[in-house]
Amino acid sequence: MTRAQFEERFFGVLRWVVIAFLAAITIVPFYYMLMLSVKPIDALLLDPGNLWVSAKDFTLDTYESVLKSSEEGGQGFLGMLLNSALVAVATVLLTLAAAVPGAYAVSRLKFFGNRQVSAVFLAVYLFPATLLAVPLFVMFAKMGLSGSLVGLAIVYIAQTVPVSIYMLKNYFVTIPFSIEEAAAIDGASRLQTVRKIILPLALPTLMATGLYVFMIAWNEFLFALLFLAADPELWTVSLGLQQLANGIEVSKTVLMAGSVVLTIPVVLLFFSAERLLTEGLTSGADKG
Repeated sequence: MTRAQFEERFFGVLRWVVIAFLAAITIVPFYYMLMLSVKPIDALLLDPGNLWVSAKDFTLDTYESVLKSSEEGGQGFLGMLLNSALVAVATVLLTLAAAVPGAYAVSRLKFFGNRQVSAVFLAVYLFPATLLAVPLFVMFAKMGLSGSLVGLAIVYIAQTVPVSIYMLKNYFVTIPFSIEEAAAIDGASRLQTVRKIILPLALPTLMATGLYVFMIAWNEFLFALLFLAADPELWTVSLGLQQLANGIEVSKTVLMAGSVVLTIPVVLLFFSAERLLTEGLTSGADKG
């Protein structure tokens, strides 16, 4: 066996070992969380290390307890899911509405500081949230938005627009400028070019950026705690889950059910958008 053949076989096997290891450390914790969420607390206490749930122990009472309103003796996660969805969807739509023209301007237009502006956007995103939390809370409290979902969404938009512009700009610069020149020769305005040509070509990146922004808004906890802690009816899922974790009377099976409820929407959204996230729509767009 030659050295090249040995290296090819060795790294071929090593690749699958690494993939299997990464898959295991990713899937096993989620699987264990899912198993705990459909077990009664008695079965968990008897055998906490069991990675399987029998048919007689299988129950969905934990999910019923998590989703029922607090007036009915539940945890009220159904209302929290709605609050989180409203904030996350509004954040995605408004962030993309602001980031698309901003990223296009940075990638196509020539102005003073054009090369430095992307680094500035990224630097703004890298500021720790803990440094911005108190000033933002005080400012929004004076504006009367400290205890509302609208104020929380505005804070998320301010956080996500810089990184969204940075992500979209890096894709827009890869779109051949000759496509826009051809559209201009055909009489299309710059706005028509962006709407009919650039955005369809950038759809995979728009989906990836939107999913990233959605996950930030869906999972964020610090600002949700500052803005909404005083009004439980406005709590988001991440805030409600933290309250479950701190509750002494709440069983771990109910806590795991709440964790699954928090995780499933993002997983479903990712798999539903997987085709657009991986598809290269610019392939063959610029033909000589």
